[in-house]
Amino acid sequence: MAELKYEIEENIAAISEEKGGWVKELNLISWNGNEAKYDIRSWSVDHSRMGKGVTLTEDEMRALKDALEKLF
Repeated sequence: MAELKYEIEENIAAISEEKGGWVKELNLISWNGNEAKYDIRSWSVDHSRMGKGVTLTEDEMRALKDALEKLF
């Protein structure tokens, strides 16, 4: 399996802290040198390891924001 390369361009928010010190975060991340996208997932303290997450384009993030505003 090819190595996954990523660059966290902006740490937007820490959403929650999980057991073992991992933190669920909202970040703007460039994956494999591509355009940065919004990303929600858990990270180890030093960002060397990550959990499963979801990556969203700006349009998808706006749609999520609208849906959350209607919900809350």
